[in-house]
Amino acid sequence: MNLAWLAAGIAVGFGVLGPGIGIGILTAKSSEAMGRNPDAAATIRTNMIIGAALAEGLGILSFVLGILLSGKTV
Repeated sequence: MNLAWLAAGIAVGFGVLGPGIGIGILTAKSSEAMGRNPDAAATIRTNMIIGAALAEGLGILSFVLGILLSGKTV
């Protein structure tokens, strides 16, 4: 029985869980920071976008690794 697809699904699921939570916390904290200090909103927004891009990169990496674990071409 080939369980490669199950392994791929679990890898993608766990791999996207962390970045999803991280982006949620990042957005909440940056919105709170912009509310406290509106003058620094541009700098906070820039840092938020960079952090979200890095976290999203981890999610994409887990997706690619899930495809590689499946052993099949798409």
